[in-house]
Amino acid sequence: MKAMRLEAVGQLFVREIDRPNPGPDDLLVRVEACGICGTDRHLFHGEFPSTPPVTLGHEFSGIVEAMGTAVTGYAIGDRITGDPNIACGRCPQCTAGRVNLCRNLKAIGIHRDGGFADYVLVPQRQAFLLPPGLDPLHGAFCEPLACCLHGIDIAGIKAGASVVVLGGGVIGLLTVQLAKLAGATTVILSTRQASRRALAEDLGATASVDPTAGDIIDQIAGSQGLVPGGVDVVIECAGVAQTVQQSFRLAKAGGTVVILGVMPQGAKVEIEPFDILFRELRVLGSFINPFVHRRAADLVATGSIEIDRLISRKVSLEEAALVVTHPPAPGEVKVMVVPGLGAGS
Repeated sequence: MKAMRLEAVGQLFVREIDRPNPGPDDLLVRVEACGICGTDRHLFHGEFPSTPPVTLGHEFSGIVEAMGTAVTGYAIGDRITGDPNIACGRCPQCTAGRVNLCRNLKAIGIHRDGGFADYVLVPQRQAFLLPPGLDPLHGAFCEPLACCLHGIDIAGIKAGASVVVLGGGVIGLLTVQLAKLAGATTVILSTRQASRRALAEDLGATASVDPTAGDIIDQIAGSQGLVPGGVDVVIECAGVAQTVQQSFRLAKAGGTVVILGVMPQGAKVEIEPFDILFRELRVLGSFINPFVHRRAADLVATGSIEIDRLISRKVSLEEAALVVTHPPAPGEVKVMVVPGLGAGS
């Protein structure tokens, strides 16, 4: 079978490798679609920890083609989405219910072979059934949606809340939709790209701002801004030092800042602790997707989240390697890898 392999930092190739054999608790899944994530680019550049050589791809859905002897509750032909994050279940963090902080966490597509391949192995406890008629491209959105859903949960958005989302990529655009579903009545997206601002407003944002058109703090939280004094919740989705710094200044006194975007490991940001103290800001990190993958799958299955307009294009495995090794194209939101798709299709 074909697989896109990270063989070392900066070395990404499509190879012919053996199809994996399922262990007793595994499902062998024929991959129908797998999304390219910003984390894949971080992995390529060595900015996020992984264990190469490894097949990348952690946002996938597919069809069960074989299963281990101990698997129950699944049948050949089932369509599933996979939660890539495998906790040990034994360490202090796991036994305290914080499985996303597991000391021994291993992720499909990061530490073990993932979905940029014709087939992937998924432990049965990481698999979630999808409707048989669901568009497989939609099924591959369950993982990023689950990560956004965790951020929304810990943000504690209440009905009537005001929210700013910083970053207009797929995470930001999913977060805009989830913030509206959570009851926020004011949802503002900040991004430089006009096409993404327009899309955000179509998806439910009440306003959008261009951070290059003037001081973003004045545009949103200034005396003549959209929400004078700042908003209840700021969710940083860009993974950029500048937007992280902006987050603190956009939150009102007593407000909440959630860091959802992924910055390169080792990157630093200057903050003003006195400001956080004096205005009693809640500053929270949101890491992956503990106990929310089923909810994300249900949101996708019921059509509660707009997905089609977030898909920029479909590519083959061979084309995917070029996408991962280069920055996103202007206006691009989500590129989907479809194994078996001919180049240029």
